[in-house]
Amino acid sequence: MQDVALGDALDSANEPHLGPWGLRIQALTKGFAVAGGVGFIALVLMSLVSIVGRKIASAPITGDIEMMQMAGAVAAAAMLPFCEMERHHLRVDFFTTRLPQRAKHRLDSVSHLLLGLVALLVAWRTGVGALSLREAGEASMMLLWPVWTVVAALVPSFLLLAVAGFYNAVIYWRAGGSAV
Repeated sequence: MQDVALGDALDSANEPHLGPWGLRIQALTKGFAVAGGVGFIALVLMSLVSIVGRKIASAPITGDIEMMQMAGAVAAAAMLPFCEMERHHLRVDFFTTRLPQRAKHRLDSVSHLLLGLVALLVAWRTGVGALSLREAGEASMMLLWPVWTVVAALVPSFLLLAVAGFYNAVIYWRAGGSAV
C-alpha cells in the first residue's frame, strides 16, 4: 500500500515534453521573465535611492510611487507566460489524484485552454483600454507620463501568455490520448 502512495506522489513527473515549438516559446517566455526580473531589480534600486534621498537630503525621486505602480505591473505581467510554460501555476488536484493519467492530462488540457482564452480576452481588452486612454490623453499625476503607453506595454505579455496556454493545451491533449 505504501508503494501505491509513493507512485501517486511521483505522478507529477509524468508531464508532456516540449517539442521544438514549445522550446522556442519557452525561450521567449524566459526572455520576458528575465526582463521582468530586471525591471523589478531596477525598481528596488530606484526605491532605495528615493528612500535614502528622502531621509538624508529631503530629496526623494519625484514620482517614485507612480513608477513603482506602472513598472511593477508591466514586470509582473512579463513573468506570467514563463510560469505557464513551466507549468508552475497553482494547481488544486485533490479531486483528481486517483484519476488515470489520461484523464488528468485531458483536464489539464482544458485548464490550459481556458487560461489561453482568458489571457487572449485580457490582452484584447487591455489593448482596447490603452487606445481609449490614448484618445482621452490621460497622464500620470506626478510625472505626466501618458498612461496608455504603460497599459499597452501589458498587451505583449498577455498575448504570449495566451500562446503558452494554447500550446500547453495541445500537448496535454495529445498526451491524454497516448497516456496509459
